[in-house]
Amino acid sequence: MGAHQADSNRKLIGWLVAGAIGMFGFGFALVPLYDVLCEQLGINGKTQSTAAVYKPLAVDTSRTVTVEFMSHIQTDMPWQFVPEVKRMEVHPGELVRTNFNAKNLSLAQTLGQAIPSVSPGQGAAYFHKTECFCFNQQLLEANADAQLPLIFYVDPDLPESISTLTLSYTLYNITDRGYVGAIEQGAAK
Repeated sequence: MGAHQADSNRKLIGWLVAGAIGMFGFGFALVPLYDVLCEQLGINGKTQSTAAVYKPLAVDTSRTVTVEFMSHIQTDMPWQFVPEVKRMEVHPGELVRTNFNAKNLSLAQTLGQAIPSVSPGQGAAYFHKTECFCFNQQLLEANADAQLPLIFYVDPDLPESISTLTLSYTLYNITDRGYVGAIEQGAAK
């Protein structure tokens, strides 16, 4: 094999390695880009991750929207986690309060994080939470229970074709990520 062939092979290998690194970087960047896009457009059921500000709206009493509440618990989470009510009828523009109830069934302090989603996905852009336990991590002592508040409103601009919104929370155990120790250290200061 000649020097020209060896140089050509090195260039090809360099381009292939650069291409592989570029593809990996592109794939890695897709996750946050997808999350930002879904949050901005309100697609895929993702709801806002910060509190909405409620400005008194004209409540549309001529229209009723059914809001259903669901809860799911990851298998490693030792809590009970249920909505106080499974369904309610609301008027668009009306500020509504409900709660989810949580109980730590373990003998140890546990930290949880609830992740919400709304279906149908296009309805997520019209479901606004002014207060939600999902904005913060929830710390429960062994055998403790808590009422977790949710205050929301449905935007009056919700398309007429949507008459039911389902708000679903998945509760994750994030205790092992070291947050409990950090919280205890912060409380000790």
